Amino acid sequence: MTEASSGKDQQHPLQNRDRPTIDILLAQEATDYNLAELARLWIRYQGFPGARDIQQGLNKVLQRWGLTEAELFAKTRQLHDVGGIYKSRGKKEEQDWN
Repeated sequence: MTEASSGKDQQHPLQNRDRPTIDILLAQEATDYNLAELARLWIRYQGFPGARDIQQGLNKVLQRWGLTEAELFAKTRQLHDVGGIYKSRGKKEEQDWN
């Protein structure tokens, strides 16, 4: 994940909500659901000027699972093409990328 270095770091409005999810991902394996969650959060924080701890956590998960960003997105594209990745978890099938 690239870091934006211009100006002052900002706090992402969803940072406090997303931190526990990243902690869970760090402790678990790369299941289909966890891959989808990592990709969703990766997109949310990619290039964001701040939330460095979140970005570092996402990088750690990616490294721990032995994936590149391109591999993560290729896998999750396949999952979303099939659909229903969130339905089994009781989460609405929604586009929550920002």
